[in-house]
Amino acid sequence: MANEIVIAQTTIDNEEQARALARGAVESKLAAGVHIDAPITAVYWWKNEVETAREWRISYMTTTDRLPQLEAWLSEKHPYDVPQWITLPVTGGSEAYLSWVVEETTRD
Repeated sequence: MANEIVIAQTTIDNEEQARALARGAVESKLAAGVHIDAPITAVYWWKNEVETAREWRISYMTTTDRLPQLEAWLSEKHPYDVPQWITLPVTGGSEAYLSWVVEETTRD
């Protein structure tokens, strides 16, 4: 497959904003699909303090070709000073699903 499939993830502390970030990426064809996980508890260092927050994990199914645009778009839309942004390679999957991700993230 010409495009490699990746899952890009971020988190946010507001479910409504999570839905907006998911829908906006799909509408913009930056991701073929998005999963929003149920609230999770995040524990992390921030400004020399240990913080605890309730967050929603957002997982974007996209291609390496669209990843730079998705990252730039998210950086502009995300309200955090330093949003989580990690990418996970997809090393396998059904050919039909992987082809669908490529098709849905290809601009017309």
